[in-house]
Amino acid sequence: MSRSEMPQVKRVTLENVSKAYGSFKAVKDVSLAIEPGEFVTLLGPSGSGKTSTLMMVAGFESPSSGAIKVDGVDVVRRAPKDRNFGIVFQGYALFPHLSARQNVEFPLRMRGVEKSRRRSMALEMLEKVGLAGLEERRPRELSGGQQQRVALARALVFQPDALLLDEPLGALDKSMRERMQYEIKSLQRKLGISVLFVTHDQEEAMTMSDRIAVMNHGQIVQIGTPRELYASPRTPFVASFFGETNLLSCVADTAGSGAVKVTLASGFSFPAASDVERAQLSRHPETFVSIRPEKISVLAADERAEIMVDAVVREVAFLGKFVRVCTVASGVEITSIIGNAPERISRLAEGAAIRLGWSREDAKVLGVDVEPGDMQVAGSGRETHDMSVQLREAV
Repeated sequence: MSRSEMPQVKRVTLENVSKAYGSFKAVKDVSLAIEPGEFVTLLGPSGSGKTSTLMMVAGFESPSSGAIKVDGVDVVRRAPKDRNFGIVFQGYALFPHLSARQNVEFPLRMRGVEKSRRRSMALEMLEKVGLAGLEERRPRELSGGQQQRVALARALVFQPDALLLDEPLGALDKSMRERMQYEIKSLQRKLGISVLFVTHDQEEAMTMSDRIAVMNHGQIVQIGTPRELYASPRTPFVASFFGETNLLSCVADTAGSGAVKVTLASGFSFPAASDVERAQLSRHPETFVSIRPEKISVLAADERAEIMVDAVVREVAFLGKFVRVCTVASGVEITSIIGNAPERISRLAEGAAIRLGWSREDAKVLGVDVEPGDMQVAGSGRETHDMSVQLREAV
């Protein structure tokens, strides 16, 4: 695909998109913009509404309300084949009786592309995804990773406005997943295409995404870069779902103009950082503070930290370059992850008395989570459809 043949990159937006199945609301008021060339991930547990959201963008589900726009044009009433989105499912949905080349040619044939032209385009795209020489093999003759590449080539060959990926790496083993994460991201950057990606895997989302929309109970609860979401979660759900953390129940005190002070059930108090509006904390003072384990130091006798607390070692776990130290401090369990330095870990026997330390900025006061209310998620029925039927609808 020459530079002159590259598709014009489009902006895809969702505006207050909701989906109800009878009395059940699977998606509620989702608004999201995927900027040209951006890789955006919908991340959440099973039943959070992420796949239902992607299926509405693809056109396999119709929103109960809201708009889905491509460069400002609402496409809600368009059939999947008229939306010009490339789609890769978890099961790949390859036609078993067709070769890799014929699978990639399929959307071009449906668009009326002349035979010799679609053959050359398919071969070029298969080369781009690293399958040169395997063009005539059928899916059963390819590995899982190779099948995934065929599905990716088929989704890209007709120059879509955006690429939609629904858990595309779920069937691969860990090493192949990691390799394909890199290859998909590399290809996306090379082509400059916009991507909407669905996964429940936090590490996968952090590795691949420019921005991540964390979903829970059918709503987006926080959007940001991987670094922003990890460093500054806004709610207990985001803090606990997006990486390991110490989530400590506390009461927040917003008196004064300085840092928010939090008090644990044991009575231990310390200043903490907060992105939550002080008015909200005044209404909901009983909340949580999140401290990432790697931000908590095990202090030597002559070391000091902004906040310090005495602790007793409960368990020590060897993690290679790191050591996880589980302790009880001021009546609560606190976990620290420290470097595997002999001088640090030699005194960390079970029952040993130590001192933990952290900074105010690393203790994040959290807001209130989304209440599920009537956000019960019913099955969308997508699983009952044959994927090859969906593919034909899409192309």
